[in-house]
Amino acid sequence: MAMSGEITTFFGMRVYTDEGRYVGKIEDVIIESDSNSITGIVVVDYNKALIDKTSKGVVIPYRIVRSVGDIVLIRDIFSRRRLPISEPGEVVPSEKTEGE
Repeated sequence: MAMSGEITTFFGMRVYTDEGRYVGKIEDVIIESDSNSITGIVVVDYNKALIDKTSKGVVIPYRIVRSVGDIVLIRDIFSRRRLPISEPGEVVPSEKTEGE
């Protein structure tokens, strides 16, 4: 997803799934220095019903971001039950495909 503008505009934005579920609020952005592209967003105050973690924040891969406007909309990778997290602080996408 190509986007131009200030990176600081992300800070404080609310994140929702494309199914309308609140995920959390962006606190930071992870940038790949070689390509100067965003690879992840750090979400705090996240929805504990979606993400079963005890850490202050989680990293959501930027590849699942669908759109950025007044809010950030991501692909709904969360199953209806709590997801196990394989790496500390990173959300793991489910095997759900685009057409589902």
